[in-house]
Amino acid sequence: MKQAIQLIPGQHVHFIGIGGSGLSPIARVLLLQGYHISGSDLRSNAESDALKRDGATIYTGHDAAYVNGAECIIATSAVADDHIEILSAQAQGIPVYRRFDIMSAIMEGYTGIAIAGTHGKTTTTSMTVHLLTESAQDPTYIVGGVMANTGKNADVGDGRTFIIEADEYGNMFHGLRPEIEVITSIEFDHPDFFKKPHDLLESFRHFVGLLPDEGFLIVCADDPTAQIFARNRQVVNLPTATYGIDNSATWQATNIRYQGSKIKYDVLYKGASQGTVTLQVVGKHNILNSLAALIVAHHEGVSFRDAAQALSTFRGTSRRFDIREDVDGIVVIDDYAHHPTAIRTTIDAARKRYPERELWVIWQPHTYSRTQQLWDDYLRAFGDAHHVIVTDIYAAREIHNPDIRAENFIGELDHHSKLHAPSFSNAVDILIEEVHAPAVVLILSAGDAPQIGIDYLRQLKVKQS
Repeated sequence: MKQAIQLIPGQHVHFIGIGGSGLSPIARVLLLQGYHISGSDLRSNAESDALKRDGATIYTGHDAAYVNGAECIIATSAVADDHIEILSAQAQGIPVYRRFDIMSAIMEGYTGIAIAGTHGKTTTTSMTVHLLTESAQDPTYIVGGVMANTGKNADVGDGRTFIIEADEYGNMFHGLRPEIEVITSIEFDHPDFFKKPHDLLESFRHFVGLLPDEGFLIVCADDPTAQIFARNRQVVNLPTATYGIDNSATWQATNIRYQGSKIKYDVLYKGASQGTVTLQVVGKHNILNSLAALIVAHHEGVSFRDAAQALSTFRGTSRRFDIREDVDGIVVIDDYAHHPTAIRTTIDAARKRYPERELWVIWQPHTYSRTQQLWDDYLRAFGDAHHVIVTDIYAAREIHNPDIRAENFIGELDHHSKLHAPSFSNAVDILIEEVHAPAVVLILSAGDAPQIGIDYLRQLKVKQS
């Protein structure tokens, strides 16, 4: 039986997979709280490099010796129990934990604000952090992406709140003990973990059940599945709020207008006008994300005026409609979208933000199981793109499956302009040859395909010099 985790500043904590979006912010929080942090990953990245600069010991690759001297191990869900460092730790009697095991201990003593959902949780968490930070509440936070406003994915503040992006994968969010929960959306995903849609629903049901009776649940009314959980609490008069655009809700966005790179909308709270919000981030989904953040801020005593002012200065999160560069009328954008719904939403946002430009979408499928399970939904996701390029599948935590192939997907895709790019260099060659200003190159990837944009921009500048 796994022993209960005991975290005391000064301990040596070793992370396996420290560069990932799940573990790197946890490592940062513990580093800032006075722990000795070490970690390993297959390759370095911006997050692991930043941790190294700030005092963590970072190893590239994996080795049994890397766990020596550690008092506990925290391992990413992407590594199996027979990983060389896990086996080494077990042989030495060093306890090994997953995110699920350690989050309640890390958040002990804080008012927990947990933001969950299939789509939108990273941006909603970032917006909430920004609102409370700008309102001088100085929260501690963990986000699954680097915030443009802070340049960080985690920090330790002096305030009483701990804001966390609550990840459903591996049931991580079951390890939280929040007083406030947000559910942005619920849609079947992660088929490598949730074998059936019912399994995902049960996971969210358990998450909502973690709230005490006096806890506060905030739910998107425009998502019919998430709305079920709001109704279940409302029927027994437990604290609940809803938000939406298309459905009656406690908080509503109305009179939406797109003004170039900005969105404006008016807010109703229980039918009464509160004022206007201006966003620098585009898309209907970001209107919903910002409504959820407004509700949290309202609950925490922030005035609507101050919250709206803070939202107007929110600059987004890495790889969430992240504009890399605009070179002579060709803009390259990175986005983390890897689910059919997120793909459609992001394409719609690109069309609204750049209505006069040709839209080139590069999609890197993420995991064989997701690609196979949602195949038909993906086939319907690209209709509003002018051109579609599909790379080979990013395996992530899975082994290669020769039966699930990007070229087969391209063969079935009903689109007038579609191409398969087996390698990143193939994709760059296509872009150099075919893309002409004014255009948008939108890279949709939860893997390593943003490298395409980096290489393309480099060659584009050489070509135009």
